[in-house]
Amino acid sequence: MTSVGAAVDALVVGSVLVGVPLTWRTGPRQARAARGPGFWLGAVAAAIYLNQLLFTVYVLRVHRGDPSFIARYLPPGWFDLAHGGAMRAVATAFPAPELLEVSVLRVQAVLELPFVILAYLCVCRWLDPVRARVLSSPAVLWAACVAYCVVFGLVEWGLRNPYTTDDLILRAVSCVATAALAGRSAKDLRATKPESAVDVLLAVGSAAALGVLVLVVYDTALLYNLGHVPRLLPVAAVAAAALAAARLLARRRAATPREAGAGVRTVSAGLAWFAALFFVPALPIRYALDLGTPWLAVAGAAVVAVTAAALTVREVTAGLGRTRRAVGLWLAQVSAATVAGLAAASAALLPPPTYPEVRILLAAALFLVTVTAACAVTDTFLRREPA
Repeated sequence: MTSVGAAVDALVVGSVLVGVPLTWRTGPRQARAARGPGFWLGAVAAAIYLNQLLFTVYVLRVHRGDPSFIARYLPPGWFDLAHGGAMRAVATAFPAPELLEVSVLRVQAVLELPFVILAYLCVCRWLDPVRARVLSSPAVLWAACVAYCVVFGLVEWGLRNPYTTDDLILRAVSCVATAALAGRSAKDLRATKPESAVDVLLAVGSAAALGVLVLVVYDTALLYNLGHVPRLLPVAAVAAAALAAARLLARRRAATPREAGAGVRTVSAGLAWFAALFFVPALPIRYALDLGTPWLAVAGAAVVAVTAAALTVREVTAGLGRTRRAVGLWLAQVSAATVAGLAAASAALLPPPTYPEVRILLAAALFLVTVTAACAVTDTFLRREPA
């Protein structure tokens, strides 16, 4: 195992041991009206694409369209540049293109961390705004930013190039700035927790659509593949439309609270707990699958899942009633829904090989939709015995 892999493994263990109890025991910050993380996520994404345009201008003008000066240091799959007439016209008209050398890797080193952190805060805010405010607490947010920054730094060190030292310094600066500022975006009073099955499905659909958009940004911008935009633009358009529709429906439904059965409450609480507890170790676990020890990454995710399940059981059973019949029916309901969800998630193995994140996103979406639907159906038939 390489030193980078060993460091990633150590980070998985540390982030789980520190992040899970820290997030669990931290109380939510007081909420106040503010711009949500979605606004700032859009701003960061716009800055990422602006840098891509400037980078392309730099390569077209200074390196005559040949990115090999930097591509030779990085693995295949990077630097598929846009070469269309419009792009060349912009490049031709741009003054002093040599000043754009900073667009090579270094700007992305500053923007990648806030992009990932804000996307995660968006998802958690849709699942449970109270726990999203927990993630914006200084201790939890700092722990996540440091864990993510160290992972990015290890990857950077494993792909050493002439800009590595600059990138590591800039990533450290970005870590401090993100930890200090990102928490202010998670305190919007307008967000409400999903209650009914439809509300949960809207939150899951929103998270899946945002996940697709994040993957598109990674492929086309953070990997410098602006040439992929024409192929992926329809995918991004559909995901953006689905996200907008889901959030609009969610806001309209928030005005009318709805009662949910025990099964749907379990899904809602379990999803929110897992997303919150997974915040700090998420990136170390993801990169350990490639750079570290896969079984350790799976074990770390299992610790988070088991902890989230235990907290969910405690939360749901507190209002379920103490009779054996009520608890037994609930356990049977949730167990059957989980088995159905796992069977549906296995379909993520069927598509052709692609980014691991695509498979993970698809499997999670299939699992959650199936479990929520199954619990909603069984909730309509089960009657809870009075405590």
